[in-house]
Amino acid sequence: MTKASDRAYEAIRGMILSGELSSGDPLREEALAERCGVSRTPIREALRQLEADLMVRRTESQRSYVSDWSLDDVADAFELRAMLEGYAARRAAERITDDIVDQLKSCNKAIYSAVSRVKPDVTTFLDRNREFHALVLETAGSRRLTNLLTALIEQPVVWRTAQHYDPEAFERSHGEHADLLAAFERRDGAWAQSIMESHIRRALHAYSDAHKGLGKLEKGAA
Repeated sequence: MTKASDRAYEAIRGMILSGELSSGDPLREEALAERCGVSRTPIREALRQLEADLMVRRTESQRSYVSDWSLDDVADAFELRAMLEGYAARRAAERITDDIVDQLKSCNKAIYSAVSRVKPDVTTFLDRNREFHALVLETAGSRRLTNLLTALIEQPVVWRTAQHYDPEAFERSHGEHADLLAAFERRDGAWAQSIMESHIRRALHAYSDAHKGLGKLEKGAA
């Protein structure tokens, strides 16, 4: 993509992840071009990439909309994540350095600081959680894994449902990261894989519970 389309991609993707653009919202090229400060051609390129990332869907009439994420979609994505990120954790444990362990500890410390507040800082939690998992994936050193996981890790529904996490769910996520760090410090790939798979599967159920609760809230509000 060109620099202009890269900017448009990041801008539109940010709107989707933040919830500014919600599931099912139409994505009109002219309006997006004005908001992003680019022409319509970079917008088209950005939308094609977002479609490949499963964040945008295109109809037969070539109209684009923000993708809808059903619980079945989420479950499918998390099943794949558990398998792939579990394998990434095993590879990372076999290649990790003390410096990377220290970086992961610092990241998890920031997560604890964000979730231990009276009102958890969800934005910081999501940012640092994304950073933690990205660093594990980078340490795994597999381009194929990176390509396969990129579209699965950042889903709009994750941001939306995390707003309805309870404190216990946040604390469990931090604690599982701590367990994963223990496996990394011992360079135990099998242990790291087991923890990561359990971590992702537990997250699936937390997101599922939050998503169902959010649906009930939305129905009540309507």
